[in-house]
Amino acid sequence: MTLAKRGSLTFFLILPFVVFSQEPTQTQAETESFWDHVQFGGGLGVAIGNDFTDITVAPSAIYNFNEHFALGTGLQYSRLKQKNFYASNVVGASIVGLYNPIEEIQLSLELEEVHVNTTYDDLYDSVKRSFWNTGLYVGAGYRADNVTIGARFNLLFDKDKDLYGDAFMPFIRVYF
Repeated sequence: MTLAKRGSLTFFLILPFVVFSQEPTQTQAETESFWDHVQFGGGLGVAIGNDFTDITVAPSAIYNFNEHFALGTGLQYSRLKQKNFYASNVVGASIVGLYNPIEEIQLSLELEEVHVNTTYDDLYDSVKRSFWNTGLYVGAGYRADNVTIGARFNLLFDKDKDLYGDAFMPFIRVYF
């Protein structure tokens, strides 16, 4: 065997040991930043009808601790108006915890606090109402990639004091 062949053979026999024996300089946890675990999403709604307007903007963000647990926060603003009847502004924030026992199922616990300012108009007078509304929601949904479709139930619902008409609310949750 010639010297060139011996050198080539030695090089190719030793190369895998040299390559695979190299240790990475940083672990995966050290190279991942905080922002690698953050997802943004939220909701945007517009309903316009006969003398009626409803506009909602609700951005949110979550931090994924792992593939099962996430914690996040959101903001909300809604403007509702029925001409010659009422006008309402709703401003608030929420905290949500998400648990995915399996990839397709998402369970949630959400605390929402909103401030409501409403003015009711009738033929003779205007009545103003301002109050805080607290909701504690438990929810469940079917999850496909970054979209979850489900329902949530307000454990603190009081039909005489609550902003919403029902304790049960469907939702679509999207995070990118």
